[in-house]
Amino acid sequence: MSEALVASQAPGTDTPVPGASGARQFWRRLRVQRAALVAAVVVALLVLVALAAPLLTALEGQDPTTYHPSLIDSARGGVPIGSFGGIGADHWLGVEPQTGRDLFARLIYGARVSLGVALAATVVQVAIGVVVGVASALGSRWVDQLLSRTTDIIVAMPLMIMSLALLAIVPSSFPRPVLVTLVIGLIAWGNIAKIVRAQTLTLKGLDYVSAARLSGWNTWRIARRELLPGLAAPVITYAALLVPMNISVEAALSFLGVGVKPPTPSWGQMLTSADVWYQAAPQYLLLPAGALFVTVLALTVLGDGVRTALDPRAASRLRVGTGRKSESGTGKEETA
Repeated sequence: MSEALVASQAPGTDTPVPGASGARQFWRRLRVQRAALVAAVVVALLVLVALAAPLLTALEGQDPTTYHPSLIDSARGGVPIGSFGGIGADHWLGVEPQTGRDLFARLIYGARVSLGVALAATVVQVAIGVVVGVASALGSRWVDQLLSRTTDIIVAMPLMIMSLALLAIVPSSFPRPVLVTLVIGLIAWGNIAKIVRAQTLTLKGLDYVSAARLSGWNTWRIARRELLPGLAAPVITYAALLVPMNISVEAALSFLGVGVKPPTPSWGQMLTSADVWYQAAPQYLLLPAGALFVTVLALTVLGDGVRTALDPRAASRLRVGTGRKSESGTGKEETA
C-alpha cells in the first residue's frame, strides 16, 4: 500500500519521476558528493584489505604472531635492527619492538578486528534499537512507559565506565572480540531506540498507515509492511555514523587494556604497546594511529554523505536559505 503512495521525486523539485527507484535516486544524490565517494572508496579498500589479510600476509611471507628475536637489538631495550624500524623486503613495514613480530601483518589483521567489532556492534545496536523503538511506539501506554524509561536508563549509562566494569569481571577465556562486540552493542542502543520511536509515532499518524489499520491488518503486518520501509532512511543514516564511533570505542577499550587481548592484534592494543616507543620506533605508533584516523574520518564523511543522500531536504534547505539571504542582501544594497 505504502509503495503506491510514496512517489519518487526529481532532485530540487516536487515533480514525481515515474519509474525512478529509490536506490537510483540515492545513488544520483550520493555520486554528486565527491568527498563521500572518495570516503566510500577508502572504506571499500580498508574492508578489502581486512578480508584479504591472510592472502596479503602469505604474499609477504609473514604472520601476525611469530616472534623474530634476531631482528631486535636487545642491548638497546628491544629496538628493531635496521633503518625505519627494520623495513625491508621480508618486512614491508618493519617489525614490532621487543617481539620482532611483523608490523604489516599485525596492522592488517588489526583492521579485521577493529572493523569487525565495530560493524557487528552496530548491527546489535540497530537490531535492539529498532525492536525497542517500534514496540514502544506501537505498544500500549504502559509498554511505552516501561520501554521509554528503560531506554532513558540505557542512554544515561556512561558507555566507557560500564564497558570497563563488564569487561573486567568477565573471565579471560571468553573470546574478547565477541565480548567487546556484545558489550558495546548491549549498552549503546538507547539513542537509536529513541530515534526509531519518534519516527514511528510520526509515521503511525499518516493516511496509508491508518488505511492499513482499517483494512484489518494486525500490528506486526503494519510494522513490517508500512513502518519499517519508512524507518530505513533514519536507521541507515544513524548506523553509518555509529560505525566510526564504535571503532573509536573499541580502540579506547583496547588502549585501556580491557579490550582485545594479545596475541590477537588490534589497533587500540598496538597503540597501548607503542606509547613508550614513539621516539625509538615512531612507525609503531604512527601506523596504527594513522590507520585509525583515516578509517574513522572516511566512515564519518561517508555517513554524512549517506545522510544527505537519504534526506536531500537538508541540502535543499541550505541552498534555499542561502538564496534568501543573498536576495535579502541584494535588496538592501539596492535600497541603499
